Amino acid sequence: MPNAQCPIPNTQKLQDLMQQVGISSFKALSRAAGVSERQLLRLRQGKLEQIRVEVLLKLSPVLQMPLSELVTTFSTVELLQEKIAPTQELLQQIADLRTEYDRSQQQIEQQQEILLQELQQSSLQLLESLLLQWPTAAQKAQENPQLAAVKIVPLVQKPLEKLLQAWGVEAIAPVGAELPYDPQLHQLMEGKAQPGEKVKVRYTGYLQGEKLLYRAKVSAV
Repeated sequence: MPNAQCPIPNTQKLQDLMQQVGISSFKALSRAAGVSERQLLRLRQGKLEQIRVEVLLKLSPVLQMPLSELVTTFSTVELLQEKIAPTQELLQQIADLRTEYDRSQQQIEQQQEILLQELQQSSLQLLESLLLQWPTAAQKAQENPQLAAVKIVPLVQKPLEKLLQAWGVEAIAPVGAELPYDPQLHQLMEGKAQPGEKVKVRYTGYLQGEKLLYRAKVSAV
């Protein structure tokens, strides 16, 4: 175990780097990078061949030092000819990991874009009648203020119901319904009510499966 008579070679180097980024102790560095203090000890000892590449990838951004420079800085004097090949191999592994990471990120972004496009396309199909008929209905309503709203409501209601059904979204209760008060599902707008007492729905709420999206707004009866 190291002592005062046998200092660890790269301790001061690491402490200098930590000071530059405002990290006060090896324990704090361990927490910030998500690596063990045993791995930090190996870094201070220059035992890079015993450190996993993932550890260096975590330390690099925390210490604000490029990976290649981190490897060079903490290679001990003993890492001469016999250690050059492992160091180069380590750098190649890091480069390969970076390439794989970038490729994975591109795949994730492409998949997200495809999913978004599919969602938009399916939603537009469900809203097709609304998109095609609503502008005409709105124009007629402006030209004829006496036009009954009941004739326009279905243009909005039916496509919306289809969309909610496709997404598995259900109304908690219709507007105007009277039902027992449930604080988990209902939000009192006015008056007071105890659980189980009758309340009247003013604005409907929604559930998606077992997940509560919006509580229904109610008032005491």
